[in-house]
Amino acid sequence: MVSAFAAENGVVLGQVKTYEKSNEITAIPDLLTKLDIKGAVVTIDAMGCQKVITKKIIQKEADYVLAVKGNQGHLSSAIRDFFDIAHEEKFRNLSHQLTEEIDKGYGRVEHRRYWLTEDLSSIKDLTAQWVGLKSVGMVESQRHIGDKVTVDRRYFICSLKETDELFAKAVRRHWSVENELHWVLDVSFREDDSRIRRENGAENMATARHLTLNMLRQEKTCKKGIKAKRFKAALDSDYAEKVLSTVF
Repeated sequence: MVSAFAAENGVVLGQVKTYEKSNEITAIPDLLTKLDIKGAVVTIDAMGCQKVITKKIIQKEADYVLAVKGNQGHLSSAIRDFFDIAHEEKFRNLSHQLTEEIDKGYGRVEHRRYWLTEDLSSIKDLTAQWVGLKSVGMVESQRHIGDKVTVDRRYFICSLKETDELFAKAVRRHWSVENELHWVLDVSFREDDSRIRRENGAENMATARHLTLNMLRQEKTCKKGIKAKRFKAALDSDYAEKVLSTVF
């Protein structure tokens, strides 16, 4: 199953089932076709970094921020080398915007820097092949845990112009699909323990979980977590009707 998750309000917008002997690459364009994403910023993991997908997003009048990794070998290498050179020169010779933020908690300190540039002249032969591509970005995360320091760099292609804050927000919010959807489905609905496999059973149950999660999120009077709200709805028919009324 491939799902579309709205990070701002925490609800699932839609889902499609991948074709047999296929993967998300073929399912994502189908899902995008079903959604009204005009004006939105679409973020997808590196597997979704495909020319057909960027074309579909632009056709739907949306923007994209897509992770670039080894599945796009030449593009990935070119962007990595591009930013390595810029970093060595301390970005003096590259028009860019920079956003920085520091997170602290649980014994760690993480310093994140977000660089975004539209100056693509040196890699134009590769970036010109992608519909709507206007900028490339790099995110550097420097993590301090005790005396140990680790540095991680990630690279992105974007249809955004040099709007550094929007780029940083899109990268940050992308992880909400893991923290606010997949993790919740596993912990509160025990999705990973499900052994329903026959015919359309898995797809139907995924739809039911997504609808239930959306309704529980929209019900605001109970201030407890999703798992507790599910339990409350099972015991209290009045509360169950209140949850159902958020949609029906």
